[in-house]
Amino acid sequence: MNNRNKFGIIGKNISYSFSRKYFLEKFKKMGLNNYQYFNFDIPEIEEFPFILYQRKDDFKGLNITIPYKEAIIKYLDEVESEAQKIGAVNTIKVTDDHKLIGYNTDVYGFQKSIEPLLKVHHRKALILGTGGASKAIAYVLNKLKISYKFVSRSKIENRLTYEMLDADIMDEYSIIVNCTPIGTHPNIEDAPAIPYQYLSDKHLLYDLIYNPAETKFLHEGKNQGASIKNGLEMLELQAEKSWEIWNS
Repeated sequence: MNNRNKFGIIGKNISYSFSRKYFLEKFKKMGLNNYQYFNFDIPEIEEFPFILYQRKDDFKGLNITIPYKEAIIKYLDEVESEAQKIGAVNTIKVTDDHKLIGYNTDVYGFQKSIEPLLKVHHRKALILGTGGASKAIAYVLNKLKISYKFVSRSKIENRLTYEMLDADIMDEYSIIVNCTPIGTHPNIEDAPAIPYQYLSDKHLLYDLIYNPAETKFLHEGKNQGASIKNGLEMLELQAEKSWEIWNS
């Protein structure tokens, strides 16, 4: 085994990144003093090959975040079957022979963190946003036999727009998952444009954002009696799953 001891995250505007802090603390606790974790904040995915080019002997694994979970796929040698079905990758394992293999650990993190909150009446969900993260969310809901609709700003067949969300739709769909970055620190006064007045105690609001811990989206839901959950546990679970993959 060679001395691969470097890890990192690829994304855009990721100075806030959870992953780097999480893994550096983990390395410290485990006594892995020569392990490193970098933030690779790149304006275009086309810069990805240059990151690895000179250092591919050192890297063991990478995380991928917004907005590159789909675009990264074309640079990989293999994509694990679940990630292939989803069409999004958030974890890359670098093998000893320099192969890049893509995985999706968002699925594991989301499923494990939402399952304990589900009640019998939670049969339909609205997914806010249509990026790479939303694909993993849709995949999990499918597995859990929860039907869903995507909500986006533009009118596309089989999708709802924010303007279409009325009292009836909000009543019918009792799970709402925010997969957009709206409300992330520092823009904490922003929230997805859903009609919060139609929420009730039968709703479950799940926000993939973890900073702030209670986004305006969650706060508004809580005010209406809804159950709420932020994205921190999902991130911790998917990070641990990434670690498992890198070391398997």
